[in-house]
Amino acid sequence: MVDSKECFKCKTVKLLSEFYAHQYMADGHLNKCKECTKNNNSKHRKNNLEKYREYDKKRSTLDHRKKLHSEVNRLWRNADKRRVAAHNAVSRAIKKGDLVRLPCQKCSNPKSLAHHEDYDKKLDVVWLCQPCHKQRHKEINSMLLMKE
Repeated sequence: MVDSKECFKCKTVKLLSEFYAHQYMADGHLNKCKECTKNNNSKHRKNNLEKYREYDKKRSTLDHRKKLHSEVNRLWRNADKRRVAAHNAVSRAIKKGDLVRLPCQKCSNPKSLAHHEDYDKKLDVVWLCQPCHKQRHKEINSMLLMKE
């Protein structure tokens, strides 16, 4: 049994686990590796952004998606009450004018989110855009894994 194949895009030989399953292919896996597939999908979405935004907007109104969103939201709120309290405190402070939203501190993107390094310090936030915020949480998670 073959346990590797060559990606037709990047011409790299990789393990079958690096290819998505595909029922119509002879070996049961797509001929393009996961990395190339993700890159293609990202480029296609970027080039057709308005179409995908409209699609996502319509999809979010489906009943099963609304229920899923509610469930994810409920789980997020129940996971850490301090996080919810900090989130709400920031929201109230912005509405009152006590806290001003600033551009991302890493890349200066004007669309920023409040990031808490410590949920016990509710209004002590770092302003980060969505990609930088995700990156920061990846850094935090990797540091936590190293401590274990």
